[in-house]
Amino acid sequence: IGATREWADATGADWERWWRGEAAADVTYVQFMGKDNVPFHTVGFPCTLIGVNERLGADGAWTPASNTPWKLVDRLKGFNWLDYYGGRFSTSQQRGVFMDQALELLPADYWRWWIIANAPEGSDASFVWEQFQAQINADLADVFGNFVNRILRFTESRFEGKVPEGGQEGPLEARLRTDVAEKLGELTAQLEALEMRKSAQALRQLWVLGNQYLTEAAPWTAVKTDRDQAAVSVRTGLNLVALFARVSRPFIPFTCETVATAVGENPGARWPDADKALDLLPLGRQVKAPEVLFRKIEGEQVEAWRARFGGPEAA
Repeated sequence: IGATREWADATGADWERWWRGEAAADVTYVQFMGKDNVPFHTVGFPCTLIGVNERLGADGAWTPASNTPWKLVDRLKGFNWLDYYGGRFSTSQQRGVFMDQALELLPADYWRWWIIANAPEGSDASFVWEQFQAQINADLADVFGNFVNRILRFTESRFEGKVPEGGQEGPLEARLRTDVAEKLGELTAQLEALEMRKSAQALRQLWVLGNQYLTEAAPWTAVKTDRDQAAVSVRTGLNLVALFARVSRPFIPFTCETVATAVGENPGARWPDADKALDLLPLGRQVKAPEVLFRKIEGEQVEAWRARFGGPEAA
């Protein structure tokens, strides 16, 4: 409430629109909490809001206002603990990497992805540098980043950096459309259910579909004998890039802004409809490959970070 009031004071917005009475009837209020805070935020704090039930008048004084109740939480997602090699993060014992230190090492999207994909939902989870390295390299560098860069660079080298015309979609594209619509529906449902791990898993599977399609379509081979067929594959691949930029934004927002810009899309474009997920880009649009999106984490880095922040022997 205080943060909203501060934002409203700075922007001229109406903070009560989000928190008071009928004005807030269309607001969905979601909280994410550590498990020790769940009782307070499901019982204690709501009871306080119900009991206070006052309103700030024009003269700056709080007066009773029984007809303007505070907005209460609609959904609360509780999380377990994230440990460090099976032990507690500890500043006093210099064990574990904390946010300010983490952002000195790698951009935020690396951390966002790993934390969401490994969220301690059903039980406690443990941060391990070696697992972090393996997952970042496999998911972000090999699956997501490699897909985006190779189709965009191929478009630049063989199709003048434009979404190509020509050719007709075939069985391969028809199957892809079905698979993408199904996986996009699963991703949407998991996000709406606030299932963090399952959401990340569904998104990664969507990225894999793109890689499998390019491997099977092989436009770099088709272009030697059938440019129209290659154009179909490239056009489909570019639309997958645009799709990934939209649906990956809750997980890796800064990277998605770069990817969306690379294909001429608005970084804030709305969530796509499943039946139009591969029809996002107009023909002839200019695209440009970005710099490498995710650089792989090397073994030497992991060794240095373990020495700096503590390893399994410290936990």
